[in-house]
Amino acid sequence: MNKVVFNKKSFIFAFIFSNLDPMKSKKKIEELIRFASEARKFSQAKYSDFSVGAALLTRDGEIITGCNIESSSLGLTICAERVALTKALSEGKSRFTHIAVVGPTDDYCPPCGACRQLLYDYAPDIKIILSKKNDTKIIPLKELLPFAFEETKLRKS
Repeated sequence: MNKVVFNKKSFIFAFIFSNLDPMKSKKKIEELIRFASEARKFSQAKYSDFSVGAALLTRDGEIITGCNIESSSLGLTICAERVALTKALSEGKSRFTHIAVVGPTDDYCPPCGACRQLLYDYAPDIKIILSKKNDTKIIPLKELLPFAFEETKLRKS
């Protein structure tokens, strides 16, 4: 198991922007990263060999995991974040605070545009936890997806 190393800036950021109890924040973030790393083991990435895991935290403290599932028709591939979100929604969960995303490289693995949009549709205030070898970043989704398309845009004037 990899130990998560927080630099001071990231750790302070986690406390300021987290919906988690500050005394439990670092431990919960490490747990989410661990769950996302474990979810990668179930990835079906036989075309890209790029396995990704995600761990979604509900407001009630439950963790829902997902991994990417590829199709030979690549457009049908489902990212780990969307698997975790749709799995949670299909089980009646609807309030989320954080999602950790872990990929196969030594760099951060941020959500793609489609994942950002779907997360915004169901959890616009969610925090994205990105982890790499010696650092963890926690970024509000709204920073990753400024000027998001939202349901109010679907209403006719």
